[in-house]
Amino acid sequence: MVLGLTGGMGCGKSTAARIFEELGYRRVDSDMLVRDQLLTKPELVAALAERYGPGILAPDGKLDRAQIARRVFVSEPELRWLEAQLHPLLFGLWRELLAGKREERWVFEVPLLFEKGLENWFDFTICVATTSPLQLARLAERGMSLALAEQRISKQSSLALKIEYADFVLLNDGSQAFLREQIAGLVDTLSVR
Repeated sequence: MVLGLTGGMGCGKSTAARIFEELGYRRVDSDMLVRDQLLTKPELVAALAERYGPGILAPDGKLDRAQIARRVFVSEPELRWLEAQLHPLLFGLWRELLAGKREERWVFEVPLLFEKGLENWFDFTICVATTSPLQLARLAERGMSLALAEQRISKQSSLALKIEYADFVLLNDGSQAFLREQIAGLVDTLSVR
């Protein structure tokens, strides 16, 4: 069984994914795959440096993700260009992971699951939701400015839409124990399907 887990920034996707992992699911963090496996590929580093100039490279020659974010999150065409470079590679990694193993229990963290029409990759979709003030407070705790948080959130579908499209919704306004109880109940429900 392959689950697609989404939600807005700061809603608790990673926390929920870790709980699924503790309950026996194989966890795939799409953002981590992009950061650790794709943005380190020499051909992708070269393509980004060619497009944006050497200023997007850190002194060690690696990509400066903050510099890239400053360029793409203010320009829809640039964001689309970057996604066109990354998404085919990411989907290739997903295919490799799932090859011959779809019967295992998987949870994929996919921030743009509905925005990119990726529902068909998954047996069920799950949205982690929270209130907007709590979402912004969590992002501030990570050191993100209010302006940057609002800018990034604006690039995602509204949380209400994600809730509407998801097969299941987890409410993450309370304690981690409350979130764990919801996930454990969902795991039980999915086990009998």
